[in-house]
Amino acid sequence: MNRVLAISIINYRTADLTIGCVQSVLDDLGNLDAEIIVVDNLSEDGSADQIAAWIDTLPSGSPVRLLRSTSNSGFSGGHNQGMASAHADYYLILNSDAVVRQGFLARILDAARRHPDAGFIAPRLEHEDGVTQISCFRFPNPLSELIRGANSGPVTRMLQAYDVPLGPDLDEDAIGWASFACILVNGAMMRDIGPMDEGYFLYFEDAEYCLRARRAGWRIRRCPQAVAVHFRGGSGPVKSIAKARGRLPAYYYSSRTRFFYQAYGRVGLWLANMLWSAGRGLALLRRVFGRPSDNARAFEGRDIWTNILKPLGPRRAPGE
Repeated sequence: MNRVLAISIINYRTADLTIGCVQSVLDDLGNLDAEIIVVDNLSEDGSADQIAAWIDTLPSGSPVRLLRSTSNSGFSGGHNQGMASAHADYYLILNSDAVVRQGFLARILDAARRHPDAGFIAPRLEHEDGVTQISCFRFPNPLSELIRGANSGPVTRMLQAYDVPLGPDLDEDAIGWASFACILVNGAMMRDIGPMDEGYFLYFEDAEYCLRARRAGWRIRRCPQAVAVHFRGGSGPVKSIAKARGRLPAYYYSSRTRFFYQAYGRVGLWLANMLWSAGRGLALLRRVFGRPSDNARAFEGRDIWTNILKPLGPRRAPGE
C-alpha cells in the first residue's frame, strides 16, 4: 500500500544539518501519511551514528528511518536508494542543508493534486534572510556557455533568451529544470521514466532528470506558497570553491560533459566547449581594454574537455 509522501534526505558528514532538516519536516507533518528516509552516503565520520542515536530519542512510531549506504553513491544514487525503499504517491527530495517552513507539505501536495500532469512541483527557496533564491532555470545550452565564458553585460543581454537563470517573475512554461535542493517528484512520473541517472555523481543530475521527464511529456509546475530555506553550499563544497574561483572537482566537469552530450549530442557538446572558449577570449580581450571580466574558475579552459571522448563516463567521483 502506498503512502502519500516519502521524503528522501541524504546525509554526508552533515549530522547537525540533517537533524535540523528532519526536525523541520516532522514539525510540519501533522497527520499526513508520510515517512522520512535519511540515506547516509557512507560518511565514515560518525555522523550516521549521531543521527541514529537522535532517531532513537524520537517518540515511538516516529516515521523516520536511517539507511546506511555501502558506498558514497552521489546525489542520484543516494536519493534513488531512499525513494526505492518506499512506496508513495509523491517523493520529496530535500537537501540536508534545507529546512521547510510551516505549511510547506500541505501546500506543495495540494499543488501536485491540482496538476496531475506535473512530474515536478518546485517550491520557493529562500535564503536565511527571506530573500528568494533563483531556483528555476533554462537548460544549459551552447549559447549559454558563450554567455558564461564572456561574462559580459552586452553579450548576456543580446542572448538573454538563452541565459540559464530565470528570475522570480518567470513564465512557468519557460522552466527547463528546477533545483533539486528541494523538489516534489510525482511517483507516477518516476515509475514512467525510471530513477535518476547514477552516471552523475553530483551536479547536472537534476537538469538531466527534468529533461528526460519533459521529453516524456511531463511538466514542471511551481508552488511559491510552499517555502523552504536553503543554506546554500552547506552540503557540498562546489559553490564555495566556485565563489573563490578555485578549481572545481573533476566530477563537476564529468557531469557537465554528460549532460551536454545527452541533451545535444556530440556536436552540441563540442559546440558548447568552443563557444565557452570564444566567450573566454572575449573576456580576455575586455581585460586588454581595462574592462575586467575574469570569472573563469582555475583550469576551466582545460577541465571543460573532461571525458570529451567518452562523454558517458567515468563519473570521476572521489575514490573511483
